[in-house]
Amino acid sequence: MILLDGKATAAAIKAQIAAEVEQMVASGRKRPHLTAILVGEDGASKTYVANKEKACAAAGFTSEVVRMPADTTEERLLQEVARLNADPDVDGFIVQLPLPGHINESRVIEAIDPRKDVDGFHPENVGRMVLGLDSFVSATPYGIVALLDHYGIETKGKHCVVLGRSNIVGRPIANLLSQKAQPGDCTVTICHSRTKDIASYTREADIIIAALGVPEFLKGDMVKDGVVVVDVGITRVADSSEKGYHLVGDVAFDEVAPKSSYITPVPGGVGPMTIVSLLKNTLKAASKLLSY
Repeated sequence: MILLDGKATAAAIKAQIAAEVEQMVASGRKRPHLTAILVGEDGASKTYVANKEKACAAAGFTSEVVRMPADTTEERLLQEVARLNADPDVDGFIVQLPLPGHINESRVIEAIDPRKDVDGFHPENVGRMVLGLDSFVSATPYGIVALLDHYGIETKGKHCVVLGRSNIVGRPIANLLSQKAQPGDCTVTICHSRTKDIASYTREADIIIAALGVPEFLKGDMVKDGVVVVDVGITRVADSSEKGYHLVGDVAFDEVAPKSSYITPVPGGVGPMTIVSLLKNTLKAASKLLSY
C-alpha cells in the first residue's frame, strides 16, 4: 500500500508555480492576484480561506480577502462580484461556499466573469470542461487528476466508481476521468444516495473516488484487493482530545488501506491538492492562456 501524499505533491507543484511567478516578475509582469470573498463566520470556510492566503504567499501571489457580514444582502454581494469582475488588477477570484441561506448561490456564481472564475463553477467553464475544451476546472477534481498523474497511476481502461454526484466534485471528476486523456479513459460509474447495493459496484472498482460526505462510509468488505482509493470527504468527529475532535474521511482507512494499492490519507490527501489547483487556475488566468 502506497500513500498518495497530497501534502508533498502539492508542495512540489507549489514550488514550480513559485518559480514561474518569479520569472513573470523578472520579465516585468505583475504577480498573479487572487481574491476571495468570505461571507459570514463559518469556521471551516474561514480556515480554508486562511490556508489559501498562506498558499498564495508561498507561491509569490498577491492575495486579498474581502470579508462581509453574514447578513450581507444578495444585491450587495453581487455588487462586490461586479467590482472584482471590472478590476484589471484581479486575475481571479472566488466566492467561498457555502453562502448564507438567504443568498442564491447559483445567481452569484453565474455573475462571475468566466475568465476570472478560478473555482471553475461558472456554467460556461463547466460546459467547456464537459466538452473537453480549455477551461478552468474546479479545484478538487483538478487536484485529484493531478495527484493520480503525479504517482503515475494507470487509468486507461480501468473501472472507476465515483461515490457522490455533486456539481463540485462527483460530476466533474466523473467527466474528467471518462475523457480521452491521461489520467482518463476510464469506464466510470456514479453512485449516490439512491443507488441500490452500492457495495456491488465498489467491489468491482479498480479506482474509487469517495465524495459522499458520510464519515467512514466505505468499509473494507466493500473493496477488492489492489484498489486505488481517493478519499475526498473530511468530517469533524467529536472526541475527548484537547481539540475536542478528530478528522475522518468517507473511507474507513484502517479497514480499506490494507487492501489498497494506493490510498489518500485524511487529512493530507486531497485537501492540499485542492488549494494548489486553485493556484494553478489563477496562474493560468494571469497568463491569459484561455481562449475566451
